[in-house]
Amino acid sequence: MIGALMLDIAGTELTQEDIELLKSPQVGGMILFGRNIESAKQVRALTDHMRRIRPDILIAVDQEGGRVQRLKNGFTLLPAMGKFGDLYLTEPEKALELAEQCGWLMAAEVLAVGIDFSFAPVLDLNDISDVIGDRSFAKNMQDIVPLASAFLKGMKRAGMASTGKHFPGHGSVKADSHVAAAIDSRSYQEIYQKDMQSFIQLQDQLDALMPAHVIYENVDPNPAGFSKYWIQNILRQELKFDGVLFSDDLSMQAACVAGGADARIQAALSAGCDMGLVCNSRESACIALAGIENLPLPNQERLERMRGKIPNIIIGEYLDLGSEWAAIRDRITAFRNTGLA
Repeated sequence: MIGALMLDIAGTELTQEDIELLKSPQVGGMILFGRNIESAKQVRALTDHMRRIRPDILIAVDQEGGRVQRLKNGFTLLPAMGKFGDLYLTEPEKALELAEQCGWLMAAEVLAVGIDFSFAPVLDLNDISDVIGDRSFAKNMQDIVPLASAFLKGMKRAGMASTGKHFPGHGSVKADSHVAAAIDSRSYQEIYQKDMQSFIQLQDQLDALMPAHVIYENVDPNPAGFSKYWIQNILRQELKFDGVLFSDDLSMQAACVAGGADARIQAALSAGCDMGLVCNSRESACIALAGIENLPLPNQERLERMRGKIPNIIIGEYLDLGSEWAAIRDRITAFRNTGLA
């Protein structure tokens, strides 16, 4: 059974404390960071060990490309998604082809080392937010939607579920919600017309969404991830979205409005999130776990959709996933380095 808490570990191997936490029924996921990565072989050994202890665990990573890529040593260094948007302005067909290949490449490498999914893609606008920037495909929805759709097709072809983030849109908010309270003063209609369209138009391709730690103060006083209005009224009822909802990291500064780690995950789950993330603080993760131990487990059928098609292979010192992988890897690497492919 899959629990409602996703947490992390400190090193490249499981400690005895990690093992005991993995056995907790309300622990449903593990997320890997750069500190957990030495090589492809080591990551596969780590994820295999996790599954020997907890076969039903979901394992995730942030492998967007550009400046947000946790798997680096021995993996393809992916371009920022904004690079596809730049190419789309002059060579749209080539940009779409490369975006699809990049989605497949990212997913194939992540799945090969035993990780179910990457929290990708970013569907925000590249507007005034520095923390989003070129993590976004483009500066307007007319370009974001086709490029993200192509990337999503590539992910699906490789066997990976997708997570669109950060609903209903973080790109038009200047503050970085990792380190500060982020407040958007626009009307619902403006957010709907400008920021939400990528999520709406692509929702049939999305398996999950991650709400933003942003307060849209003229819509609801709570950050979107703690808001019954955004999650239940808008996402579930109006938009009919039936995918998984992951909270953004509940250790982020913008999440502190809800109180301690136990209050934060309770608020996220009560609002309608299926799983809450508590990262980079074992103390907070344990407090959060204690706060939900007596709650019912989340929707199992929904969360099972996030399980990746992980190949039954032995990873050597270096990744080698075949001729298609090698050709696409070389093409994406050339595009990342030169803009040409």
